[in-house]
Amino acid sequence: MSSALIHSSAPVLEFEALRELLRAYAASPLGQAKIAALTPSTDSDWITEQQELTAEVREFRRVGGRFDFSGLLDVARLIEKARITGAVLETTEIRDVLLVVDRAAEWREIALHPPASMKTEWRGIGTLSAAVPDFTEFLRYFRNKIEPDGTLEDRASPELARIRREIEKQRRGIQESLRGYLRRLAEGGAVQDELITIRGERFVIPIKIEQKRRVQGVVHGASSSGQTVFVEPLETIEQNNELVRLLDEEQAEIHRILREMTRRIGEQAEATLASAEVLGELELQFAKAHFAEDYNCVAVKLNGLCGDSRPRLSASGASLLLQNARHPLLERNLKPKSVRVVPVSVELEGPRRQLVITGPNTGGKTVTLKTVGLLALLAQSGIPVPADRAEMPVFDAVLADIGDYQSIEQNLSTFSAHVTNIDFISRTATPESLVLLDELGSATDPEEGAALAVAIAGHFGRIGCMTVISTHHTSLKVYGANTPGVVNASVGFNETTLQPTYELKMGVPGASAGINIAQRLGLNPAIIEAARARLGTQARDVGEFLDKLHAGLREMEGERLGLKTREQELEQEKTRLASEGKREQQAKIREMEKKLESVLRDFEYHAREAVNAVQEKAAAQKVSKEAEKRIAILRREFREQFDSTVVAHASGADEGDPHAQPQVVKNVSEGDSVKLKSTGRAAIVLRKVDDSHFEVAMGAMKMKVARDDIAAVISSTRAADSPVKAARARGVSVSLENEGQNAPSEINVIGFNVDDATRAVEKFVDHAFLAGLPRVRVVHGSGMGILRKALRQALQQHPHVESVAEPPQNEGGGGATVVELRV
Repeated sequence: MSSALIHSSAPVLEFEALRELLRAYAASPLGQAKIAALTPSTDSDWITEQQELTAEVREFRRVGGRFDFSGLLDVARLIEKARITGAVLETTEIRDVLLVVDRAAEWREIALHPPASMKTEWRGIGTLSAAVPDFTEFLRYFRNKIEPDGTLEDRASPELARIRREIEKQRRGIQESLRGYLRRLAEGGAVQDELITIRGERFVIPIKIEQKRRVQGVVHGASSSGQTVFVEPLETIEQNNELVRLLDEEQAEIHRILREMTRRIGEQAEATLASAEVLGELELQFAKAHFAEDYNCVAVKLNGLCGDSRPRLSASGASLLLQNARHPLLERNLKPKSVRVVPVSVELEGPRRQLVITGPNTGGKTVTLKTVGLLALLAQSGIPVPADRAEMPVFDAVLADIGDYQSIEQNLSTFSAHVTNIDFISRTATPESLVLLDELGSATDPEEGAALAVAIAGHFGRIGCMTVISTHHTSLKVYGANTPGVVNASVGFNETTLQPTYELKMGVPGASAGINIAQRLGLNPAIIEAARARLGTQARDVGEFLDKLHAGLREMEGERLGLKTREQELEQEKTRLASEGKREQQAKIREMEKKLESVLRDFEYHAREAVNAVQEKAAAQKVSKEAEKRIAILRREFREQFDSTVVAHASGADEGDPHAQPQVVKNVSEGDSVKLKSTGRAAIVLRKVDDSHFEVAMGAMKMKVARDDIAAVISSTRAADSPVKAARARGVSVSLENEGQNAPSEINVIGFNVDDATRAVEKFVDHAFLAGLPRVRVVHGSGMGILRKALRQALQQHPHVESVAEPPQNEGGGGATVVELRV
């Protein structure tokens, strides 16, 4: 990986500060070491790979994925020690190595089985994690052998467990002997304290100094006051000797176990080092992802490459585009104060390779230069940048002249330091470099400085490198306006408040506003007035022109924001109307579903009736054919009814038609004999509960049923005499045309228009009423439902009509209307 050249202390110091900021996101020395070694690169393949890794980790974190890197140490030195034949690692060192291996094995499982909710594949992470081998057998050997405090467990080996059991047994035996000895001595007052202690791994008892001759044994020391000596009685010397022997045996077994553990670690040296490298790289990516989340960063899109990973840029292919970019260190410092960083947007593309920024002091020109430089270094280090959008080439060098390079030791004035620095940059820069020049042409005579500044800008323009310049010289503003490939820009200044706005405006130069800035900073008003009086007419005119230009730009920006707000309001209104339309459509669908539910219930009833009829037949073959024929008829009738209901509902022809309720019997009275769909049996109507429910009796059982559960009225209690007979019975003379003929109970008006059909049906109903018919049927077809709706509305208003209903499917369904007459 080749590194990009960074010249100037400002970008170097800021990049170092950014690395320190990034290190705060790393929890282990492994990750911190990786971050400390991070440097900008000119290898576009490496940069792209780093961006891909960070993007995949960001997605992992987005779905709630986390990983613990805390406690991971750099174990390279321990691994090299383990490779030496006969070397022995301490238990704490082995524990540190095992922690790295265990975490690597844990990550391997995550990499092999990533969260299912992730939207992107783990191509980069998968490739990186493939370097971690399967440590299952290796870790199984070490399981339950080392305590968290670094000591070996008894289960480290059967021999160690046996020795420790013997040691514990020996200690109990010594303690029992000493306790008996202490009881005998306590009676004579020779014991200082009735307790047992240890000196040099041997059990002893405390004896008063004046009584030590009464105790035969070996003295192992005295207390700090000299009033107590610690004596090992003769009767426990052999027991203590045995204990010491067992302790030595324990140490020998521990040494053997540690040597074996060290050997096994040495055998896995390469795999362990590779896994530690993977963990360090992963923690670097996690730190970058966390930083990107905190600072709302985006990955940089690289451009201008000429077919390979070298940063060879063409004038037409390279572009530097930063949209709403922010300096991360400035944002970090302002966050605790709840102050928002004003973002900047920079755009250099195609032949436009130079940007000249002018405007007031303290307006943000230098911050803009530093932002561009630092974000370029971040991008070439594979770190997301704080911006809404970022595109830039891969620079071979970032060369900057920012700040005051005055040096007494090197005998450099401010101007000479700038000239020395710019001379180095002019000899180093290539067409693939990024050059940042702050306050170009300052610290000398204004006229000569302006001429020098234009010449320097022209030199870098001829080289073809991307250059960002800040200045106060009017000559550079004119240079930017008249030179192809150069763009003017300015930082904003509010003339009302005399405060900088820190906004960068592309395409227009800015006024320096030095007198206004001095006034804001509190300079003596007399001095301010004197300065304004001495200001030349040309300079004053230029300043006023620029002020008016910026005022016009602010007004246009306000209008643009207003139009954008209006556009957003229109979009919201459009969304609201679409949502309301969707809700209305859903309501219609629910309404249609209710209608179709009734159709389905009626279909089930008639199908069940058909099945019952089939079951009563004798001949199986004949029954089967009749059943198939009956089911086919019912299916066709149901399809017709379904289609007519859908068409009528979609067209709105049934809207407001209460009789567009399939299979609902309308004319039901108390005492009527009805047939129920739910049971298939007859019942007597006892009373009407409400418009939709009746109380019926079926034998001795009473129940409440819905109107749409009534399949048909079998017999009615209403009178059936015709009005003509009733009138003649009262002595009224009535004569009718064609009285001898039977009145028809059905009329077919399919093909009629609404007016003709209405007249024909009204005449038909009158004749049926006079003939004493209780019920007639009007056949009008399904179609779009328009004729049906018109006829039903007319029939409802007819004086001889009791009710209007839609017949069952086997009687026409939606293609007909049953009319109950008031006879």
